[in-house]
This record gives sequence, C-alpha cells and structure tokens, in this order.
Amino acid sequence: MTTTPALHRTDLMGIEAQLSAEEIATRDRVAEFVDRRIRPHIARWYDEAVLPTELFGEMAELGLFGMHLSGYGCAGRSATEYGLAMQELEAGDSGIRTVVSVQGSLAMSAIHKHGSEAQKQQWLPGMAAGDTIGCFGLTEPTAGSDPGGMSTRARREGDEWVLDGAKRWIGLATIADVAIIWAKVAAGESEAAVDGEHRTRPDDAGEVVRGFIVPTDTLGFRAEAIERKLSMRASLQCDIVLDGVRLPADAILPKHPGLRGPFSCLSEARYGIAWGAMGAARDALEAALDYAAERQQFGRPLSGYQLTQKKLTDMALELTKGQLLALQLGRAKDAGTLENHMISVGKLNNCRTAIEICREARTILGGNGITAEHSPLRHANNLESVRTYEAPTRSTR
Repeated sequence: MTTTPALHRTDLMGIEAQLSAEEIATRDRVAEFVDRRIRPHIARWYDEAVLPTELFGEMAELGLFGMHLSGYGCAGRSATEYGLAMQELEAGDSGIRTVVSVQGSLAMSAIHKHGSEAQKQQWLPGMAAGDTIGCFGLTEPTAGSDPGGMSTRARREGDEWVLDGAKRWIGLATIADVAIIWAKVAAGESEAAVDGEHRTRPDDAGEVVRGFIVPTDTLGFRAEAIERKLSMRASLQCDIVLDGVRLPADAILPKHPGLRGPFSCLSEARYGIAWGAMGAARDALEAALDYAAERQQFGRPLSGYQLTQKKLTDMALELTKGQLLALQLGRAKDAGTLENHMISVGKLNNCRTAIEICREARTILGGNGITAEHSPLRHANNLESVRTYEAPTRSTR
C-alpha cells in the first residue's frame, strides 16, 4: 500500500521502513478518514466550539474505540497501531483525538482493567460499537494533578453505594451514557465490598480510592459543559456534580483499589498523547512547508530564504526525534517492557516539542497564521491543554 506524499516528505529518518504492512494500513485508513471527514470542517467546528458527534459512528467502524483492548467487540490492535492512529487523528485536531482517548484509554480501559466479567460483558461491546459513550471522572475542582486530594466520597448504605462530590474537566460528560467515577471510600467498606484477593492497605486517613460505574441518567448525577474555552474548542469538557447518587452494590469496580487504578488508565491515555502530539506537530510543519513554497516575498518564495530554511529544518528534526521516541514507546509496549516513567518522558517531551513546532510554524505564516484557514495556531492552542491533562508526569510505582 502506498502512502500519501505528506507522510513521506517529513520522514527524514525513514521511519516508514520500521513499520509493518499492517501498521501502515491502519495508519493510512485513519489518515484517509481525517482527510475526508475532519480537515474540510475543522476550522468551522473549532470556531463555533462544536464537537462533531456525527463522526462517532464511523470512528467506531474504524475500530478506534478501545482499539488497543482485546475481546468484548474491541479491535485488539497493537500498541504501535493504536499510536499511529492517534498521530493521524491529532493531525486533524486534538479535540477529535481526545474523544478516542476518553472513550477507550480511560472509560473502557477502566472497565477492562478493573471490572468484573459481568461489567465487561455489560458495557464494553456497546462502547466499542459507539452505541454507548463513556466518560472518566477523576479530576476535581480543587484536586487536579493531585487526585489523592479528592473530596468525592462513596459510602455504603445497606445494599447501595451513595456518592457525593464534584468533578471538573471531564471529557464527554454531558453526552455520556456511563461515567467511571473515582471516589474515596472508608477502607473497611472497600474491603468488605470485594473478595480478599483485591484488598489493599488503607492510607493514613483510613480511606482508599475506588472506581464506580455510574449510568449518567442516575438521579443526582448532573453534568454541564465548560464554555468560553480558548483551547480544545472542537471537543467537550464538563463539570460533574454528584448529589446523593445511589448505585447498586455491584457498581464498584472490584479490582485494584487505590490510586493505581485510575493511574493505570491515565498511563494508557498519556501513551496515546505521546503519539498524538506528533500528529499535530507534523500537520503544522506541513502547513508551513506549503505556505513557504507558495508565498512570494521580494521576488522569491519564503522557502528561498535561509532563515525560513533553518526554521523548517529545525522543526523537521524535532518532529523526527519525537516520532522516533513515540515508536520506541510503542515497540516497548508491544513487547511488554514499557515502564511508567518511559510514558512520562514521552508525553512530556513530545508535548513540549509539538507546541514549539506549532508556534514556530505560525511565524512562517505571518499574520495569515492567526486565521482559522491555517492549522498551526489552532494546534498550538490545543496542545496547551494536551500538555496539561492526564498530568505531564505521573508514576504508579
């Protein structure tokens, strides 16, 4: 299968040759989707702050929801294929890529990693098909990068759990059918809820973090979209209020209590981000290459000037290094040797690199670069959020 010229012209180190035919095919299927369904409309969606939910069905058909998970209707693709897909999606827009991240790497992964067999059978097939949309409620108004400081609590009352608290910056919450909500539970109640295999030592406060599956039509669950954003405008982030939300006893995720539970899901999301950020960077560089070749100044194209050539060269070098780092993460994940600090390094480095590439690309476009007609500044604005969410560094050791 041949690839598009755009993919070849920024591949300075022949990364293409390191990919299998299956990996290239997966990448190109997603790239075609982005070219056909996202690029023609993304400027308007971003300007109008619209999340294009009409894309969800086709994204599910491509196997993007829970792409890296096995069974229960999930595609079961390799980590490297998943990463390549995230790179292509974010070349379209970070807000579109984050839909797949929230649905698959966070909500579906939480159930897949920590749920019972009955929970997996109940929820995952519909989520993989895009018929059921999920969200992941960890971050709180006063506990962003410190989820251990969360104030949301769950208490046992007879055969029910009762949840009270608030969450913030929760992707897809106002359109989600199910929420994975993380709350602190008294250690004794937590241990009594599941068999002894999954018991954990309580923290100093006598509480442990547990996950709960919360249908969003449950009485006391309210979600409201966060508006007037300057970043991630073609996406949806929300506030959640939990006011006496009552759940059956089996709503608790039975495995791996403690912060390791949500952190393991964040690691899945941050792995995808390390790839996705390079997609935004590549798209910005390609925009700068096209503009520099066409824009005439003082009788010759911008690309004919050494300063522009230096900018393009520097961006291409940094992009290549970031892509090689992402590929190394993918190979390690597929081999089972990926460690949490490696994901932290990849996410932090590639987000930093991508922001700088997008900002520099904008300078080549001059004043025209601040319009929605061109992608670099939109990508740069989005990446400010991408750098922040799921935490720039995180260890579950």
